Amino acid sequence: MESSPGPIHFLNVEYFFRLLYDLVTGARVGGVQIDFLSLASQIWILVTIISTLVTIGILAVFIHSSLRYYQVLRGQAHKFTTLDAAHAETERDHSRWDHIRELIESPHENDWRQAIIEADIMLDDLLSQLGYPGETVGEKLKAVDPKRMNTLQDAWEGHKVRNEIAHQGYAYQLTERHAHRTIAHFEAVMREFGEI
Repeated sequence: MESSPGPIHFLNVEYFFRLLYDLVTGARVGGVQIDFLSLASQIWILVTIISTLVTIGILAVFIHSSLRYYQVLRGQAHKFTTLDAAHAETERDHSRWDHIRELIESPHENDWRQAIIEADIMLDDLLSQLGYPGETVGEKLKAVDPKRMNTLQDAWEGHKVRNEIAHQGYAYQLTERHAHRTIAHFEAVMREFGEI
């Protein structure tokens, strides 16, 4: 008569708890005692030290970048401040008009002609800035509302002389008095719009 085998236990809970206990308290691997708790705490200390050093490095870079940023801002603050009207007038670049004044004060008729042509170019730029449409100064002046430009007639007078110079060349007789009067017309327009 054969004996029946005893109950088979596939899962030995005590065995697994014993393995876990040996792992935590220390185990022998190939004859070497390994204390996993001690090893884990050493790894944790190493990770903490590395994390702290990386954090300190990032913080140092952030502080340096912030300080440098504010130094640059402070150094360039004067470029971005708003000027009051009186200061803005003194800061405005009048070099174009100064050049025209130098030309008109010259004793040479060629310089007077050049001054009038330069003043007309300046008028063209002004009309473009003001948003008047047209390809030429004449077209832009036609688009100007007389109520919005007190010196419209001065602009026309100056532009007419410029056209005579451009079309007739040296055949157009330009006296010193007439050249000064023409520049005075352009000057009135520029003064009205704060260009000089």
